[in-house]
Amino acid sequence: MFASTPPRAGDARPGPILGIDPGLSRCGYGAVERSGATFRATSAGVIRTDPSWPLPERLARLAAEFESLFDDIAPSAVVVERVLFQVNARTAISVGQASGLALAAAARRGLEVVQYSPNEVKLAVTGDGAADKAGVQFMVTKLLRLAVAPDPPDAADALALAICHAWRERTTQAVDAHDRANEPRPGVGLSARIDAALAKQGRR
Repeated sequence: MFASTPPRAGDARPGPILGIDPGLSRCGYGAVERSGATFRATSAGVIRTDPSWPLPERLARLAAEFESLFDDIAPSAVVVERVLFQVNARTAISVGQASGLALAAAARRGLEVVQYSPNEVKLAVTGDGAADKAGVQFMVTKLLRLAVAPDPPDAADALALAICHAWRERTTQAVDAHDRANEPRPGVGLSARIDAALAKQGRR
């Protein structure tokens, strides 16, 4: 788990973004804080359940771990990888079960809940929607300025989910700010706004 650096005085931030790479045997998690264009990992790891346990016990253990994780991290948003069709139906079912528990736990707390597909995350983090796990690990390590790559890969995937949402969030805020700065002034008619726009282009 990464140590969290206390924020500077007057540098209050909302809770970190928590990424969850769902799985029943191994469930990766990673929390990322954003300050402007800089990202910082505050926590990462893997929740494990014993395959020899009965399924209800494994699900109960995972649900309890999610509650504890949310208590410890106090996230502002939870990002869960969207479950897509897999060749191995058994794996798909267990991933879906873990995903459902995470989504429900976040919703009960009234947290923002977001889902991205693996390709969306890979594209956001590496620039290649078909990147392999090694490529994701490398870019997560670079973007978060980590001394070593997150291991196992489930933790890197979870951090990548959080980074993906942080990028989207930052872009949305920038677009909103641009739109607000360019809102037409009250009382200025459409023809006047068109004239002003054309004047800027040197056409009037």
